[in-house]
Amino acid sequence: MKSFDLKKCTVCPRECRADRTKSVGICGEGQEMRIAKIMLHRWEEPCISGTDPKRGSGAVFFSGCPLHCVYCQNRDISSGGVGSVYTPKDLAEVFKRLEEDGAYNVNLVTPTHFTAGIIEALDIYRPGIPVVFNTSGYEKEDTLEALSGYADIFLTDLKYGGADTAKKYSAAPDYPEVALSAVKKMIGIAGKPRFDENGMMTGGVIVRLLVLPGQRRDAENALRSLRELVDCEDIILSLMSQYTPDFAPRDMGALCRRTTTFEYEYVRSVALELGFSGFGQDRQSAKSSYTPDFI
Repeated sequence: MKSFDLKKCTVCPRECRADRTKSVGICGEGQEMRIAKIMLHRWEEPCISGTDPKRGSGAVFFSGCPLHCVYCQNRDISSGGVGSVYTPKDLAEVFKRLEEDGAYNVNLVTPTHFTAGIIEALDIYRPGIPVVFNTSGYEKEDTLEALSGYADIFLTDLKYGGADTAKKYSAAPDYPEVALSAVKKMIGIAGKPRFDENGMMTGGVIVRLLVLPGQRRDAENALRSLRELVDCEDIILSLMSQYTPDFAPRDMGALCRRTTTFEYEYVRSVALELGFSGFGQDRQSAKSSYTPDFI
């Protein structure tokens, strides 16, 4: 098993080498796991959240994030300092409670910088429901490899198709190549999409692509690069239109407006042309009210 040296942290592609036993890394977090919210989440993809109003995906929102997208809708937790400390034993109890509450799965949201603690928690208690690793896509292959045997489903973003866009919005020009390599690794770990008799996902990879305003060509490039890398049946594509400008800086041009129907439908047509299948969103999803309240 991979060991994680938090005294010179390299768990994510930033490789900040911070001593997280004494201070914080670029993710904004030290060695103690912090969690901002635990909930039955009913607004993920249907095969993750289901349709039963009394159930949902057992979402665990971890504090901090190494990517720092300028338009982040979860910035209260990604950089706002919200959250409480949980030990691996505490987290194992969370898994058990979510399972008892009827969660379809345990959904670990923005978990990368706490991978070591998550694995320790899963060694204490492995739930009898799927474990979802819900990530920005900015992942190192060896960190993902450590999740083999722990993560059943990868719910990953593919945010950008080009280095310039990734640099402008996330200060990560290497994002496209890193994220594509991560998708390939995730497929190797989780396999092709699998479902139970009720249509709930039990294993595999979902790739999310949020269509950003002014970036339909970049999104097209992302899809074409993805198609060169994987067969369509290797993944489920989730094409998202929920971008809202509420969280973007006022000097970011197109990010200060919503994605147009034309932009979204253009990217959707590319996805269909390339043979991808999966999920789309209607225009009503582009509301800040769909963002969980972390305060």
